[in-house]
Amino acid sequence: MAAASTTDGGVGAILTAGERDYLVRNSGEQVKISSIEAGTVALYFSASWCPPCRRFTPKLIEAYKELASQGKSFEVVFVSGDQDEEAFNAYFAKMPWLAVPFTDSEGRKSLDERFQVRGIPHLVILDAKTGKVCTEDGVEFVSEYGIDAYPFTPERINELKEQEKAAKDNQTIHSVLSAPTRDYLISNKGDKVPISDLEGKYVGLCFVVSGYGPVEEFTTVLAKIYGKLKEVGKKFEVVAVSMDNDEASFNESFQNMPWLAIPQGDKMCQKLVSYFELNDLPTLVLIGPDGKTLNSNIADIIEENGVESWEGFPFNAEKLEILAEKARAKAESQTLQSLLVTGDLDFVIGKDGAKVPVSQLVGKTVLLYFSAQWCGPCRAFLPTLVDVYNKIKEKNSDFEIVFISSDRDQSSFDDFFSGMPWLALPLEDERKAYLKKMFKIRGIPSLVAIGPSGKTVNTDAKAPLAVHGADAFPFTEEKIQELEKNIDEMAKGWPEKLKHELHEEHELVLTRHRRPFGCDGCDEMGNSWSYYCAECDFDLHTSCALGEKKKGEEEKGHDAEAAPAGYVCEGDVCRKA
Repeated sequence: MAAASTTDGGVGAILTAGERDYLVRNSGEQVKISSIEAGTVALYFSASWCPPCRRFTPKLIEAYKELASQGKSFEVVFVSGDQDEEAFNAYFAKMPWLAVPFTDSEGRKSLDERFQVRGIPHLVILDAKTGKVCTEDGVEFVSEYGIDAYPFTPERINELKEQEKAAKDNQTIHSVLSAPTRDYLISNKGDKVPISDLEGKYVGLCFVVSGYGPVEEFTTVLAKIYGKLKEVGKKFEVVAVSMDNDEASFNESFQNMPWLAIPQGDKMCQKLVSYFELNDLPTLVLIGPDGKTLNSNIADIIEENGVESWEGFPFNAEKLEILAEKARAKAESQTLQSLLVTGDLDFVIGKDGAKVPVSQLVGKTVLLYFSAQWCGPCRAFLPTLVDVYNKIKEKNSDFEIVFISSDRDQSSFDDFFSGMPWLALPLEDERKAYLKKMFKIRGIPSLVAIGPSGKTVNTDAKAPLAVHGADAFPFTEEKIQELEKNIDEMAKGWPEKLKHELHEEHELVLTRHRRPFGCDGCDEMGNSWSYYCAECDFDLHTSCALGEKKKGEEEKGHDAEAAPAGYVCEGDVCRKA
């Protein structure tokens, strides 16, 4: 490779710090920065404690080695975010490139600040000769395109996108599923099945990852649909696209799938993630007999209609309308028993496991409360819900809550349920999965309101309850609209803007909130109206701003705690990471 200039105008000026004019290898060898022979240099901001970094590093190593084998002019410099040298050394030992010495903390900090690193992994691509930044989206480029993205410039990415568009315009089942060295798929018995066998068929591409509950539940239902369509002679096939890093995990889950798969670890799997712009799981892409994409994801249709979805094949507009009509009819005929009774499971439980027949809840407004003890926002929300529950029950005996737990063990369930004055489904209860799927529960805490007729009246009852408290009962759209109108009336006569001594920088604007907010004056929660500065994200209760308690302004506050590993709590919702 031709040597690139690393003088003061190039990457040398960026990587040199004080008297240090060298980088290091994981062997301890010092490498003069001026000797770097690469036209393109990537600064890799990463740390061993960061799970996304640990997932991305193998991809970068693979790309680095492939580019080196092809004689491409490319180098990587690791800029560590580790907390101690031992962790740095263990992580760096796996990397085939250079690094800023861990001992040069000021140099690493300077690079962090220079490139405004706000999150890791972060890969900055530089022109070695000029020091110019080609892109700061190196992680995205490598993840989506691998070495095809080299030299990782926006121009190259635009070129790849144009190629991708052309490929979609001329898409065939072979262009989607084959690779230069592979023209077959595999069965779970290890047989090689020619891709040509799929020509003229409808093909579903099912993106799978072992051990992920929603995907496993989805593939269980899909297997039944697949079997039914085969039984009635439909030309339909499914191909699993594995997102597993571990072959053993994939093989174990693949044994339960009656269809075909791209071999685990095949680069086409990652390319298809980018090609179909995967952003959710489960995902089932539907390819038509001509090899063109008919639907980028029919997983929602299958989740909503269950095994009966087979009647909607091949999922065109006409068939989907038939499914939609059935769904509407099902919703119209919904009763509390159809939601909560399955075979012999015709009860909920009270304290000490006492069984309460579902029939005793018929005719009441019932809130289905999806929650868990491990979830900080759930624990924070519980006192509010208990207070609202007691207030509603004082005036309305025809009201109940049923706790639907996502706890992991009986002791956690028992401990959390002990603080609730209402009913619950048992922890290990098959009805829970159906209800979560039925109401598309993506995060907790969540509240779904079922009216006295057994019909669903509100799939997000938590929002009006948080704002209106017990007044939100019975959580119908008409009731919420009435309350919203009252809140609008409340603000009549209040000044639209004002200056306040607690925030002298800017005027505060009277603002309507749809969610609880924190007052920067008294540090307590509030809802409905505040005086707000958007520039500074500063809120004042109307009572704090105007010097008197305004009718209808409720203040509640609870501290949330961190979620366990594998979950992310954002605001008032915990989601699976």
